[in-house]
Amino acid sequence: MDVIQRARRLRRETTIPERILWAAIRNRQLGVKFRRQHPIGVYVCDFYCHEARLVVELDGLSHASWRAVCHDGFRDLWLSRQGLTILRIANANVIADVEDVVLVICRSLHLCDAALG
Repeated sequence: MDVIQRARRLRRETTIPERILWAAIRNRQLGVKFRRQHPIGVYVCDFYCHEARLVVELDGLSHASWRAVCHDGFRDLWLSRQGLTILRIANANVIADVEDVVLVICRSLHLCDAALG
């Protein structure tokens, strides 16, 4: 399966935390456009903002194993070498307090806190 087909499959099989966050950031709600399950090189990023060159990755329990941590590290290194910033957020944080997660993303986008309130 190529990266485009994988991205399409991942869009169809969205996780609950991805749905929650997507509802909060889609349609330029933060003033910038995000894409979900966006291919970059051989990787598919959960959320990507081209304007800010920001990748937002949601991590579940599958990212806790030694093998996954190593894979994520190599992936993040490759993405950062493309000039991208990677923000990793735990699924549990999205479920517990999506507003706080959105605030973290806004700060990564260098948006003024006053504009949020």
